[in-house]
Amino acid sequence: MEPIQTKEVDQFIENLNEHTKEITVRLREVIFQTSPNITEEMKWGKPCYLENGLVCYLQTAQNHVNLGFYFGASLKDKDNLLEGTGKKMRHIRVKQLDDIQPRKFSALIQEAIEMET
Repeated sequence: MEPIQTKEVDQFIENLNEHTKEITVRLREVIFQTSPNITEEMKWGKPCYLENGLVCYLQTAQNHVNLGFYFGASLKDKDNLLEGTGKKMRHIRVKQLDDIQPRKFSALIQEAIEMET
């Protein structure tokens, strides 16, 4: 099954600066490679990913992109990748393409999906 990418998110990515766009596109690929059933939509002004509930989101900034988890505080995060001090949400700050660790990020995304089922 092909991932369901939305035109809304395509448009959002198109308007990013080159540096942020590269990171966002790569993170989006990692998210879709993790699960064939994940869907994306624009919510709260950012790309959000859902499977049986909220899983993760991409929060873009001028020089980095956060791969955020709605219930990140509940994830095991054995690699200590997550940042943040909120009651529920956590994120991984990605400043360059080399910061992306597909296997480790996918493990967190998969864990977030499983929490929702």
